Amino acid sequence: MLKLGLILLFVMVACGPTWSARTVDSHLGQKDLSRLQKVFVDGFGSSDLQSIFFSSLNIQLTDATQKEPLCKKIAALHAESKLNSFEKDYYYIGASRNLGCSAKIDEGLLSKVYGSLNSELGTSQEIFYRVVTHKVLGVEINEVTQGKLVKRLQELLKKDDTLSGLGYAFNVAPLLGASASFIANRVEDAIVQADEVDGKLLQFEGGLSITSLIINGAFGVSKTFNKPLPITAEQAVKFANYFLSRRSVQTAKGAHVLIEALKTISGADKIAPVCVQLIGNGQLEAQSPTLNVAVVDLLGKPLSPAPKTINAKVTHKDSSVLAEKIAVVSKSSDKTTYVADLASLKPARGIYQAELSADGVYTQTLQFKVLGRVKVKSLEVGIAESDASSATRKQSVAYPGKLQEVLSADNTQKLLLKAVLVEESSGKPLTVHQAFVRLYNKKTDKEIIFVAEQDSNKAYKFDMDVGNNGKNFNYQSGTYSIYLTVGDASLSNSFEWLVAEVQLKFSEEKEIKPKTTSGPLPEIIHQFRVPDKRPPRIVSDIFTGLCITPLVLLFVFWGKLGINVSNLTLAPSTLGFHLGFGGILVLFFVFWLQLNMFQTLRLLIPIAVFTFLAGNRLLRRLYAQRNSKPSAS
Repeated sequence: MLKLGLILLFVMVACGPTWSARTVDSHLGQKDLSRLQKVFVDGFGSSDLQSIFFSSLNIQLTDATQKEPLCKKIAALHAESKLNSFEKDYYYIGASRNLGCSAKIDEGLLSKVYGSLNSELGTSQEIFYRVVTHKVLGVEINEVTQGKLVKRLQELLKKDDTLSGLGYAFNVAPLLGASASFIANRVEDAIVQADEVDGKLLQFEGGLSITSLIINGAFGVSKTFNKPLPITAEQAVKFANYFLSRRSVQTAKGAHVLIEALKTISGADKIAPVCVQLIGNGQLEAQSPTLNVAVVDLLGKPLSPAPKTINAKVTHKDSSVLAEKIAVVSKSSDKTTYVADLASLKPARGIYQAELSADGVYTQTLQFKVLGRVKVKSLEVGIAESDASSATRKQSVAYPGKLQEVLSADNTQKLLLKAVLVEESSGKPLTVHQAFVRLYNKKTDKEIIFVAEQDSNKAYKFDMDVGNNGKNFNYQSGTYSIYLTVGDASLSNSFEWLVAEVQLKFSEEKEIKPKTTSGPLPEIIHQFRVPDKRPPRIVSDIFTGLCITPLVLLFVFWGKLGINVSNLTLAPSTLGFHLGFGGILVLFFVFWLQLNMFQTLRLLIPIAVFTFLAGNRLLRRLYAQRNSKPSAS
């Protein structure tokens, strides 16, 4: 008995998180449904037979002036379509039935469809489309043919058990009678192939179409053959999250399979997740802290049956518990809205969490914020000498009034402001995210903003030396309005307050020329670099002469000393080497005159290779002649 109790306890603990996590944080709202409706409407205007079929499946046209042109259109699209014949036949016949076309379907097409079941169908997809086409036509398939199709389906799944093949098999099996119940054993094989994304989503490779095909088919198999549900509650949440993430689909087929998949999951009462989310921005007024929560199914409809009890545990962000259990009741006017009145708890300004539990089955944690109200306890503004040589004269201003007197300060003085901000409900000093002092000159339409710093007594202070800040004002003397700006994300009454006006006088006046902010910019004229001045002609001639001098001297010395050409033969290697060497010299001369480096390299490579080979041959021959002379002597 103890062992059985431990086993039951383990099962309850293991199932608890899954069972309590049957919630998602979004649903297919009215805006989503309206947009998907527009996708279907646009589908009628497309030139895609598939889009027109799925649009006709979701929108019923009543205007005969719209239906007849569409009927002619789908007939033409069917003839032109490059889809598989079984697929386009289904779309054409289905769309004709959905639109209620007056024109009869071609007898040749119907004969082909009726006779298709007697042939050997090649894929589970073809079996599916041929069977559902018969269903659309209202033709019942006899048991003998059903048995043949089931046998063929078994043979095909042995060869092709891809996700697509299994998905079509799941969807056609409920239409083939009890003999197709074998397919229930393959459901688990398909579900385990789902890919998990970030621990939050489950999907199949192939995207929305394949995922919807398998989920719809698997649930259909379970219902028809009285089998357990194909997925767990935790998996249902993750599949629902995936489908909801694809709500921006743009095709009629995608919109249809998305809605069908969400309907399928929502219809599974034992595992169907629900959406529990805040209504509005989650910010509550401290005077009337009412928490509004929407509890709906995946399509945004009220739950049926409605939850009997919904309770919430409210905690502060510092983990302190504000209320262990507070009732969340349904609005009588709206069955999707539930309200929790937190006024009795008197929540202070801050961030809170509400852990909602509906009937102990659905739980969701929502974060909300209670806004406070700021109050100006006191504000003083005044002028003081920069060197503190005299006492500071301060004047108090009550919010939201304005100081009647216009203050005056020159470059030897400074402007002071001190404000004490408190929370309206408790009177405690308040620290805000933003506290600014803005000085605005109406005449020049210029402003400058300073940050008010909080001191140790939690008072906000502003101290501006007029002389040292003249540059910030462009030394523009005049009357400036003093504004105090207080803002915080947790306040419901952030404000900007005109406190007073001050006449500022700077020691140096500068005229600021207005800058042109619009209009064409001056034209940019590109100028090339001016070439350097060339040297005189005589310098170039002398340099050229110096370069030629070694060659001239060579010929002079050859004339004086004589040239020994006794070893020069007319062998091919000798002629080839000298011709190649001479060609290289000529090429360099031409390069100097007109060729560029790349042209020269393309010509030099073959000449150089030829010269190298001829020179190598010449040197080998000379070496052989030199070695043969001692032997002969």
